[in-house]
Amino acid sequence: MLTYDELQHHSRKFLALTGLTLKEFQALLPAFKRAYTRKYPAHKTQVGKKRKRQVGGGRKSALDSMEQKLLFALVYQKTYPVQILLGELFDLSQSRTNDWIHRLLPILKDALGDLGVLPERDPQQFARHEKQQGG
Repeated sequence: MLTYDELQHHSRKFLALTGLTLKEFQALLPAFKRAYTRKYPAHKTQVGKKRKRQVGGGRKSALDSMEQKLLFALVYQKTYPVQILLGELFDLSQSRTNDWIHRLLPILKDALGDLGVLPERDPQQFARHEKQQGG
């Protein structure tokens, strides 16, 4: 299973699988945590209802830490493997892999937006920016 705890000791593999250095990953992690907490507060369930049980009850996920969640999202974004392969890497079924992809990619986008590092998607805005930069 691919884990953050193990991968962080292999800088070349880390960069190849995520597109980020460990330092860049660690800089992104706090924004990712904040975005995840905004979307999924601990006192509510995934669908937004008040919890009946304490946080941490139930079955443990293969993506149990924020580092593991962010690693999963970045590996998917960098390599675009088929879901069955990504599931094998993270010890998830194909259906759980699909669920996590749809759950985590908006969080990653929000975190990157909070840091101001999202790519420009509006060509006119990009052109204005290029003119301002003298290009």
